[in-house]
Amino acid sequence: MTQKRTRLLLIYNADSGIINALRDTVWKIASPDTYPCSLCAITHGAVSMHSDWRRFLESLPVEVVFHHKDDFEKVFPGHSIALPAIAIDSGDEYPEVIISKDELDRMQTTSKLIERVRQALVAAHFRAPELRIVA
Repeated sequence: MTQKRTRLLLIYNADSGIINALRDTVWKIASPDTYPCSLCAITHGAVSMHSDWRRFLESLPVEVVFHHKDDFEKVFPGHSIALPAIAIDSGDEYPEVIISKDELDRMQTTSKLIERVRQALVAAHFRAPELRIVA
């Protein structure tokens, strides 16, 4: 019998691929208020992931999986999750959203996102380790 592993899904409202990444980088710089992926805007600078966010994800007791919109739709066809979102995949038909698009859209900082992910994981019975945020 195969045991299903629970995973934390970070689902971006952006398509995968180098051309899309370049387009999104320009978009975030030129018109950040109109960029449609608040998860990316919070967790990434112009070219890379913020180091405090990366350290936090690496410290988690659960596997973290990154999805872009196009590949998420291939893995979970017919989903009705508004993107971006953070979800838990425990092997059920569709992942359970723990931080919604609306909540991400209101969030302003990586440190607030880290605290919110901690809270959501504790509510889902995971222990999210304490992490000192370095600004």
